[in-house]
Amino acid sequence: MVAAPSSTAGLLAAVDLGSNSFRLEIGQIAHGRYRRIDYLKETVRLGGGLDANGMLTDAAAQRGLDCLARFASRLAGFRGAQVRAVATQTLREARNRDAFLLRAQGVLGYPIEVISGREEARLIYAGVAHVQPSDARRLVVDIGGRSTEMIIGAGRSPLVAESFQVGSVSLSQRFFGDGRLTEAAFRAAQVAAGAEIEEALETFARGRWHEALGSSGTVSAVSQLLVASDVSAGEITPAALRWCIARCIDAGHVSRLRLPGLRNDRRPVLAGGLSILYTLATHFAIDALRPTKGALRQGVIVDLHERLAARQRARGGDMRDASVAELQRRFRVDVAQAQRVGAVARSLYEGVAGDADTDAPRELAWACDLHEIGMMVSHHDHHRHSAYLLAHVDAPGFSQSQQRRVGELALGQRGGLRKIEHAFVNDAFTWQVLCLRLAVIKCHARGRVDTNALRLRRDGARAALSFSREWAATHPRTLFLLEEEAETWNRGGPLQLVLVN
Repeated sequence: MVAAPSSTAGLLAAVDLGSNSFRLEIGQIAHGRYRRIDYLKETVRLGGGLDANGMLTDAAAQRGLDCLARFASRLAGFRGAQVRAVATQTLREARNRDAFLLRAQGVLGYPIEVISGREEARLIYAGVAHVQPSDARRLVVDIGGRSTEMIIGAGRSPLVAESFQVGSVSLSQRFFGDGRLTEAAFRAAQVAAGAEIEEALETFARGRWHEALGSSGTVSAVSQLLVASDVSAGEITPAALRWCIARCIDAGHVSRLRLPGLRNDRRPVLAGGLSILYTLATHFAIDALRPTKGALRQGVIVDLHERLAARQRARGGDMRDASVAELQRRFRVDVAQAQRVGAVARSLYEGVAGDADTDAPRELAWACDLHEIGMMVSHHDHHRHSAYLLAHVDAPGFSQSQQRRVGELALGQRGGLRKIEHAFVNDAFTWQVLCLRLAVIKCHARGRVDTNALRLRRDGARAALSFSREWAATHPRTLFLLEEEAETWNRGGPLQLVLVN
């Protein structure tokens, strides 16, 4: 471990809650180059703690919480903007993930975002491209505990990225759960892995890339044991994989598996990882897979660095802004109306915003940009369609957690408050949704608006909305809608809305 720096200035941290291991990476990006400051890894095997009902067991959850407590100690002194924590396939699957995340965020001290498989793949490629740059068209493979990501990219740009729900932990549990390592079990595991990735045979065909790189745990573990066994210089080839599988079958059981360079914590999931690797090698004609040091955790830091740089420049550069613009185009959003609503909501929120170090103002802006995408489905109940689309559409740069928050804001833009009352435990959300609802009312005529006509301020447990008598006299219909809105909040909201003129 590298000694902790005396100051966290200029440092960024990524916490990767993987299905097999939790990792903490602290790094620095200066002049386009990445430098690792510190790295912690613990084998938590969270993915092995999903029961038959898709529930995370108490024992697995506790292992994760204990690890995060140790990470939190190392992150002492880091501001919220310097840390990003992401969770992958196990927490995408776990039915009780929200309960775990609530506890985990309390222990870690920072928000934890569940990212989609494609977003995970995009971030993996960002890490590889930054740590090991090249203009060649490359296939990048990352075999995790419960998912496998495949990406083709060139330079810093991913061209296609996919995630498949098969990993070293899940496959090992299914086909080698009793510890026996047989030829029949390897064949069955390879068939299962092949069935999962078969749809991608054309997408990732050999003619579409020039070199293949492997990221993260499984590839690193297999590469190390090949080097230690003098089988290869670290490259993973079909012949080398056949050698590994033969040694496993010779051992006959996980408990008797002894290979140079193989760590004890990797032994229980090696068979599943080898099965996936051999399936990929044969299906996609991978002659040699070279390990790379780039991985999801570096990609998270690169992405965080770009977000912060974009915020400081107050202009483009954040992938999420590009995703929002693309969604507006795809769903034919009335951009002029979105801009009007956004301008009013932003003006209102400035009067009540809390911690400026969070993404809350940007989430509100994105919700304004996209609150009407549901119109593409139906004008009736378009807010519900907008919420569903925002929670489920592929949006590079966004985590699933953040997409859900933006979707809930879109859901709350109109109508009763009961449908979003579960989200009112978050004070920031309460003020975000209030500002969005007021902005939608203010802009209901879809014409030019005075963004300064309404002012919002906190007044204890009340929200005070002020405007001039002259404005009220010339906008009777808007005033009527605002009075109805005040009744809605005063009848069943977490705060009172008071109109002041």
